[in-house]
Amino acid sequence: MSPARSTRPARPVRIGPRAAVALVLVTLIGIAAFGWPLLADRQSGLAHSQDAPWLFAALLPLLVAVVVATIADNGMDAKAVAMLGVLAAVGAALRPLGAGTAGLEPMFFLMVLSGRVLGPGFGFVLGSVTMFASALLTGGVGPWMPFQMLAMGWFSLGAGLLPGPERLRGRVELLMLAAYGFVGSFAYGTVMNLQGWVLLQGMGQGISFHPGDPVPANLARFVAYCLATSVGWDLGRAALTVVLTLTLGATLLRALRRATRKAAFDAPVSFDSGAVPDPEPALERGTNGSGG
Repeated sequence: MSPARSTRPARPVRIGPRAAVALVLVTLIGIAAFGWPLLADRQSGLAHSQDAPWLFAALLPLLVAVVVATIADNGMDAKAVAMLGVLAAVGAALRPLGAGTAGLEPMFFLMVLSGRVLGPGFGFVLGSVTMFASALLTGGVGPWMPFQMLAMGWFSLGAGLLPGPERLRGRVELLMLAAYGFVGSFAYGTVMNLQGWVLLQGMGQGISFHPGDPVPANLARFVAYCLATSVGWDLGRAALTVVLTLTLGATLLRALRRATRKAAFDAPVSFDSGAVPDPEPALERGTNGSGG
């Protein structure tokens, strides 16, 4: 018995049928959780200030379900779990290093490169677990945590969906990952702004959320809110992600790819008919010799 070699990149977490269903479900619920206040009327009692505990209770088990379904689909073995734990621990340790200074969060570049090498399934699980571990490490557990887990999971999943995982290498790949990290860092900040913006009332007519107003009007105020409050923070995160990707990306990509090859995740197994001799002829020869 010998492992069959494959030229395709290993994917420690493949998105099987059950994992795909769980991922689609949690994504749809996440989109609704982020965006439903825009559709709420003035008498709804609004919004995340009251629904956050319920969303926490609903989203956290669904995020766990993605991991469980992935394991059930045989897409995650012990080596993948070990790599997930190591990368999540590193990401959780990196996050507090600069999060309090102009949005500098070095964990984002690690999520980009890990999602790129290890695939979208692993990326989503890694992003969610890393944010969960970071919240436990820093005491940042709260109703915002499931939203952060979702947003980071989407961010890392997107890196795994970038084109050319088997062909693109070198400077072109690094530039693509840096561009994705730049855009994705702003997207992450924008999505998380939407979660918190609906709670902040009385900031001024031009940037406050007005329950029951038409969606285009509220979206215009949301854009003004982002420009006024978070562009600098998101820019710091995006710039650091680009710098780290361009300077350290090549080394880390090689290390991740080497570790993935050595671990031989999900390697198919085949039987070699010539590897084990047939005992029948030897038995027959022994019988003939003793009877001669």
